[in-house]
Amino acid sequence: MKIQLTESEHTMFNVSECLQSPGLPAGRFFGPNARLALTGLALGCAALLAGCDDDIAKPETQYGPNPALPAPHQYLVPPMKIPSAGSWKNGETPVVAMGLKIQALATGLMHPRSLYVLPNGDILIIESNGPSAPVHRPKDIIMGWIKGFGGTGGKGGNRITLVRPASGTTPEMRTIFLDHLNSPFGVALVGNDFYVANTDAVVRYPYQPGQTQISAYGTKLVDLPGGPIDHHWTKSLLASTDGSKLYVGVGSNSNIVENGWPAETNRAAIWEVDRQSGAMRIFASGLRNPNAMQWEPQSKKMWVVVNERDEIGPNLVPDYLTSVQDGGFYGWPYSYYGAHLDPRVMPQRPDLVAKAIVPDYALSSHVAPLGMVFDTDAKMPAPLHGGAFVGEHGSWDRSPVNGYKVIFVPFKDGRPAGPPTDVVTGFLRQDKHADGRPVGLAIDHGGSLLIADDIGNTVWRVSAAGDNVSQAKPAALTVSVR
Repeated sequence: MKIQLTESEHTMFNVSECLQSPGLPAGRFFGPNARLALTGLALGCAALLAGCDDDIAKPETQYGPNPALPAPHQYLVPPMKIPSAGSWKNGETPVVAMGLKIQALATGLMHPRSLYVLPNGDILIIESNGPSAPVHRPKDIIMGWIKGFGGTGGKGGNRITLVRPASGTTPEMRTIFLDHLNSPFGVALVGNDFYVANTDAVVRYPYQPGQTQISAYGTKLVDLPGGPIDHHWTKSLLASTDGSKLYVGVGSNSNIVENGWPAETNRAAIWEVDRQSGAMRIFASGLRNPNAMQWEPQSKKMWVVVNERDEIGPNLVPDYLTSVQDGGFYGWPYSYYGAHLDPRVMPQRPDLVAKAIVPDYALSSHVAPLGMVFDTDAKMPAPLHGGAFVGEHGSWDRSPVNGYKVIFVPFKDGRPAGPPTDVVTGFLRQDKHADGRPVGLAIDHGGSLLIADDIGNTVWRVSAAGDNVSQAKPAALTVSVR
């Protein structure tokens, strides 16, 4: 374990847990010399641990239903390695697998995080970032620095942009569909009701087919766990197939309950919300940060990608893709992958651990999956048929870094059936700067894969190399005031 700085200073130091040591009360750092004290403490911690290192497992040893799970490490200072944020130059793009091509659908966005395709083919781009986090401990300051260094602290638009693809002689159009939102992430359309999952509430807006802007004010359907901490602020959204329910992914308020049990009330769970009354119940729990719920087309079951816990080693805990059982418990915070106990959690709950469900498919450790879509309508080459695309935002506590790409997981009979395939890479340059980081995914009406890139402020469109996809430049933005 050591501070990792390269010649171009594109990694960060490993200090957050050191700053949480029991003998170091947070209050002593919040004076005029706070930055100096924090930096000195960081360097001191690094010196103590400079001789330590870890064996890094190859990601392929942690793919599938039975990942390698080494013994956990507990750190005074956990490893942190963050590629610094770069930017795409003119003409630069991510790299796609053979048989595919890629182009920008929209550029100049404000932190695009998720995507949604309307029935008429219009594409909604949700631009957002989390609310300002309170500072209670020195760790909060350090993590703020790290976010800014890696680009994830970039200003979010708190809005939804609509792109209408070009058709025939009609050029592409781009408008602000809805703005003045509160850290939005998930959206869903049911009939003429358009729902937005802000970080603190699900809000309903009236919508008419073909509408390019919503000027009406929304009506709150249900409150969601929000601040003041709001550690995992993204709230995914999925409508039931009959339209009667909404499912909301609500992440934990911590890594491993360090903010106290009351802060975790109704978190680390998928909610089921009645669309008419707003009544809610916990559909599944023990999911540390569930994102991008989708209905698997063959089994009709709900699947989700989950960000697992950090700070017990570069090889723990693998993030995963799993089906979701009604009433199921998936381990967090007490255990992971069934009965593997997390030694940091006290008191333990052996009754819950005994029924913890083992996830279906490991994606390897710390890849941070935030987007997922099944290829139901995709028009991709044959190896990319019958499975799920997953957007891996990338690691912050592993060296070498992991993720930073879009993969494809093949399915058979409604379940994963084989190792993943890299579909889109190249978000990391050879000098380890990150020009982009993939987040939300969608399939457009032409069968192309859409990728929200929150660092590159771009939405990418990936299609089969021979497809006749419009090569028009991204449209200019039309702004309106509500």
